[in-house]
Amino acid sequence: MERPGKFEHFRWIGDKRNQIVYDVDSMSDTARIDELMFSGAYISFGPDTLAEARNRGYRPFNGTGHD
Repeated sequence: MERPGKFEHFRWIGDKRNQIVYDVDSMSDTARIDELMFSGAYISFGPDTLAEARNRGYRPFNGTGHD
C-alpha cells in the first residue's frame, strides 16, 4: 500500500479510537487506512517504531478483524 500523503515518512499509524496501530507498509486493504484518514482519529509515533507505539499503549493490527 502507498503511504497516505500526511504520513509519507511514517510506517506506523495508530487509530486513537481503539488504540490499534497499523503497519502501512504491509497493509493490502487500503479501505481501513482510508477510513482512518477520513475520521481524523489517527496518530503517528516518534520514533516511528512498533516499540514506541506499544510504549503508548497501542496494539498491532492482527489482520483478522478481531482487533
